[in-house]
Amino acid sequence: MSALLELRGVHAAYGQTRVLHGVDLTVEQGGVTALLGANGAGKTTTLRAVCGMVRTEGEVHLAGERIEGKATEDIARRGVAHVPDGRGTFMELTVEENFRLGAYIRRDREVESDFELMFGYFPRLRQRWKQQAGTLSGGEQQMLAIARALLLRPRLLLLDEPSFGLAPLIVQDIFTILRRVREAQGVGILIVEQNANLALDVADRAYLLETGRIVVSGPAHEIREDEQIRRSYLGY
Repeated sequence: MSALLELRGVHAAYGQTRVLHGVDLTVEQGGVTALLGANGAGKTTTLRAVCGMVRTEGEVHLAGERIEGKATEDIARRGVAHVPDGRGTFMELTVEENFRLGAYIRRDREVESDFELMFGYFPRLRQRWKQQAGTLSGGEQQMLAIARALLLRPRLLLLDEPSFGLAPLIVQDIFTILRRVREAQGVGILIVEQNANLALDVADRAYLLETGRIVVSGPAHEIREDEQIRRSYLGY
């Protein structure tokens, strides 16, 4: 597989506070990369650096094109969809309106058929079609946020803590669907997740971030099976 996303020596800061210190990271075409680490390590900032939402230095390549310094909306048009921490659902809008916002930059005639594709992944959303998003359960809101992002028809999907605050059975459902999406649509996925065991189970490759620096990287199955890494960095 070839690289879809590459970060090379990426630094990021909020004002005078530097958060990332030379991060190198790769997501392969159609691959899943897990970014793991403690709270405050810089995981969310890494996703924001990809999206142009934070001041950065270094290089960010999407399918060989440098995208650092471009506006967030331009990066989205190039096929990067972001599901932020806290889901980012438009609470005052209905499920249908959230769907249509997800596809708003598309000009093709297959949007309605893609709605049906999302219902195949998330049947509950068909049942909630006219319901206000703010009245959905937490799991349904997360499903809606992922569906809305997929309606962009992205090449790269960024997920920030998709399991946070959800019941274990709902989490398993969502990760099963992510596997289906990856296999059916060839979407590259960069996932930030506190549940390291779950993330390593779905990922091909993993990076461990500590105070803004990558301290361990490698195939996900090797990291999952390394007892010293698990005890030192993953807490299980």
